[in-house]
Amino acid sequence: MTDPEPTKLRKGELAVDPLQPEDATLRFIGTIRTPFTTRDLCPRQGKLNGPDCRLELLPHWAPALKGISDFEYIDVLYWLHRSRRDLVLQSPRGDGVTTGTFALRSPVRPNPIGLSRVRLIRQEGDTLVVKGLDCLDKTPLVDIKPERCAYTPQAPHKDADQT
Repeated sequence: MTDPEPTKLRKGELAVDPLQPEDATLRFIGTIRTPFTTRDLCPRQGKLNGPDCRLELLPHWAPALKGISDFEYIDVLYWLHRSRRDLVLQSPRGDGVTTGTFALRSPVRPNPIGLSRVRLIRQEGDTLVVKGLDCLDKTPLVDIKPERCAYTPQAPHKDADQT
């Protein structure tokens, strides 16, 4: 992994010295391939008619894709490995007007987890071709889930489902 891109604070932004407890372990399941090699080239939000991108799973995770082709849209979670993690107030427009990190979809966050709903174009073995991502090339892939609204649980009914 590379260190976050060094950036200066903009007017009104606030950074903290984050605590670094080792209280969780992520296992990346693959790598995302996009045409976006720098933050300047990366769109702020992915476009469902944008360029083809690839979710390249590690080979041992390939069986976990069984049934994914049944869905038109999937949710992709990824680790924004080049983002800084210390801002609590951000000025996205650089004009000094700040917003709290948790009120933004900025990649700069304490745990830089990205989330995109993408259109599944096709499966090629252990790779999914999708449209709609907004992350840099070689971003670590955390998880893939069917779009919540399209997903019907494949489990028996339980009373809590009626709420």
